[in-house]
Amino acid sequence: MNRFKNWRDSMLIKGAVLLLLLLLLCIPLSQIEWVIHDRQSTEQAAVQELAQTYVGPQTLVGPVLVVPYVERWEVAERNERGQPTALQPMSEQRYQLFFPQQTDLVGTLAPQLRYRGIFTVPFFQLQGQMQGRFAPFAPSQLVQQVRGSTIEVQTPALVLSVSDLRGLQGVPQLRMAAAPLSFERRAPHIPAAGWLSSAVHAPLSGAALQAFNAGQALPFQLDLQLAGQDELALAPLADETTAHLTSPWPHPRFGGRFLATERRVSDAGFDARWLIAGLTSQAREQVRASLGGDEGARSARGELDSFNVALAQPVSVYSMSERAAKYGALFIALVLLAVFTTELVKRLRLHPVQYALVGLSIAVFFLLLLALSEKLGFAWAYAAAAGASVLLLAVYFSAVLRGVKRGGALAAYVALLYGALYALLASENNALLLGALLVFGMLSALMLATRHVDWWRVGGAPGDGT
Repeated sequence: MNRFKNWRDSMLIKGAVLLLLLLLLCIPLSQIEWVIHDRQSTEQAAVQELAQTYVGPQTLVGPVLVVPYVERWEVAERNERGQPTALQPMSEQRYQLFFPQQTDLVGTLAPQLRYRGIFTVPFFQLQGQMQGRFAPFAPSQLVQQVRGSTIEVQTPALVLSVSDLRGLQGVPQLRMAAAPLSFERRAPHIPAAGWLSSAVHAPLSGAALQAFNAGQALPFQLDLQLAGQDELALAPLADETTAHLTSPWPHPRFGGRFLATERRVSDAGFDARWLIAGLTSQAREQVRASLGGDEGARSARGELDSFNVALAQPVSVYSMSERAAKYGALFIALVLLAVFTTELVKRLRLHPVQYALVGLSIAVFFLLLLALSEKLGFAWAYAAAAGASVLLLAVYFSAVLRGVKRGGALAAYVALLYGALYALLASENNALLLGALLVFGMLSALMLATRHVDWWRVGGAPGDGT
């Protein structure tokens, strides 16, 4: 009987049991992380569903001037002796792309929120005006594939590509050389693939065609309304590309290969400007390569040189909940260590089941945080979940530790941990530093609190004085 009593009261054995308990508590923590990932997948499914049923992210490529032409030549027919007998006329339809000398886009991104169940997905509507010009055209600029051939220039067309044509709100209004032009579906004479696969075209006519044939510069003005999901990307195809975009959305995310040269972000929205020289971009070569059958160049939108702006969500509750859950095991360990130290110092006796209940209550906090954050937002959800957890532990500690002061002190310790964890989550850039300081601070507090404890005497049975 004494042997069982000594085993039960052994500090070493109890520490081993608590370590095993901590490992077992990692199981519900991992299940909670799985639930977070599942909710993230559900959110992504809602985003993709809206992209399929309404409109997806947009990439604007163009405008580009496509000049179709027919190259004609003659091939000598030969007899069995190899002597020329006649000339056989040959021809082939070709095209060539011409990019602007300068483009300037000025527009406003008006945010629109759409919903799928509990999920909110931001969309935008671009009200934009683009101005620019094409250099004068000369037939000598067209590439001759066969020496001595003749070139027959056909009617050129201005091509504008957007990744999802459903986003066009009405017909874009185009004027070139002061003449209005009308857009039509598809882009003739070029392959239905690559970065110009989803495009509309406006054949040159009237004053614009006359200016083209006369070798004059072609200024243009394009007004368009374009809706899209979350992100707008633009390819800098001109010798000089400038853009000025504004929006009342206060949480932009700038990306692509070219960041904004100037930007101002405030609670009232953002104002961003870009200035990109054609010498610094491979967008032209990438567009040409995609039409030439280069699968690698056309495979993914992100591979095209572009400058992007996205209407980002201010806080992703799932990423924040996932980051919080990653600290779950450490959080539980610090709480159990504090309870264990209190038990030994105050010469109490707690059952492993009581430790398990405390650990489970901490684990449930992360599940409660996830559920509430979908309804309240992360900050309010964290405050509510942490407050409920601290209140529960205050009542429970007061009972099992046989004292309101002891229970309140441990509950205050847990509240301090919750506050430190929130500070860690809110400062993503300093997460490692704050996490290290948190562990060091909590461990230092426990070491200082127990620095005068005789651990050999504490290992005895409560109240035996040995």
